[in-house]
Amino acid sequence: MTDLFDSAALEADAPRPLADRLRPARLGEVIGQQQVLGPEAPLGVMLAAGKLGSLIFWGPPGVGKTTIARLLADETELHFVQISAIFSGVAELKKVFETARQRRRAGQGTLLFVDEIHRFNKAQQDSFLPHMEDGTILLVGATTENPSFELNAAVLSRSQVLVLERLSLADMELLTQRAEQALGAKLPLDGPAREQLQEMADGDGRALLNLIEQVAAWNVEGKLDTARLAQRLNRRAAVYDKSGDAHYNLISALHKSVRGSDPDAALYWFARMLEGGEDPRYLARRITRMAVEDIGLADPQAQAVCLQSWETYERLGSPEGELALAQALVYLALAPKSNAAYVAYKAARRAAKETGSHPPPKHILNAPTSMMKDQGYGKGYAYDHDAEDGFSGQNYFPDGMERPEMYAPVERGFERDLKKRLDYFAGLRAKRGGG
Repeated sequence: MTDLFDSAALEADAPRPLADRLRPARLGEVIGQQQVLGPEAPLGVMLAAGKLGSLIFWGPPGVGKTTIARLLADETELHFVQISAIFSGVAELKKVFETARQRRRAGQGTLLFVDEIHRFNKAQQDSFLPHMEDGTILLVGATTENPSFELNAAVLSRSQVLVLERLSLADMELLTQRAEQALGAKLPLDGPAREQLQEMADGDGRALLNLIEQVAAWNVEGKLDTARLAQRLNRRAAVYDKSGDAHYNLISALHKSVRGSDPDAALYWFARMLEGGEDPRYLARRITRMAVEDIGLADPQAQAVCLQSWETYERLGSPEGELALAQALVYLALAPKSNAAYVAYKAARRAAKETGSHPPPKHILNAPTSMMKDQGYGKGYAYDHDAEDGFSGQNYFPDGMERPEMYAPVERGFERDLKKRLDYFAGLRAKRGGG
């Protein structure tokens, strides 16, 4: 349980994957993650003070979560125990806690590393709490999902969340050089192909070492270029979970690119989501939402463009139909932007909650019966079509309610004309005393 290879009882001279042979022996050998390992970073400060607390490592696969946890145990002389939430249940947790308790009585602490900790349910996560609080275990959890959504508040309150980042190209080059030293040979790749290999790993160090191991085994003459490398290796599938963080991060990037009037960025994130297997119908819905929220009445045609593109997709299907959605995205990105109607709508909802019991003023109520007429329903109502300019200027808000200003059109696109109309009616209303 202390080490994946120890638990498999592998002999010292048994074949080992390159990723295992290059596993760092000290924290100083870890590539990347200086934002948590540096002298002034959280782990650096904890280790310097000799006080390590429970941790949650949040980051993509292959960035060193397991390795750092193991090395932290070495640095603090804690017994390292690793379990996976995918394969462990309540019975195994009880055994882990009891063994850790016995180990503590013997004078040694336990660093319990829980991979995929977000896969434990609430009751299982709660079972860690008493053992964290009495010092039986020091918990280090690893997750690829946002801890704010996936972990109990009680576990989070007793832990520090550290974000581990995907490895940069500079990190990948350093890892490649280290692999070449271990292999005793340079990779048979020219410069662009070498960089392409590193990009194929998509920030995952373990994936890069696996790719390097494949390339190193090839019997080739000279150096391969990018075209020949692409023939021999497939690019690693991008990290994308349609129900996880990647889904929400990418749709956020797409939406904000449209709002920021950047069609190229919008198309890029749109393509990233499609390549990850996103349902185009979900994208069609979100694109239409962008037209409603961020373009609004600055370009009333934008909603129609989105709905037409959606209908086109339904008629054509994939992959041709995605082009219609892409065209709608470009239109939205370059359209004038306004959220004035959206802001006004939210203001109206707030006002409705605050004044929900106020009846309409009687002069705008219908009076189909004589009793209702006697109550003043419809009395004094001015028919707008009979008024000068087709505008009576009457008050339509509840009696006693101060007239709010909710809709404030911007000086962009069609709303520029709407602002002129709004100002015109406001002027007439002020002259005629209607609010």
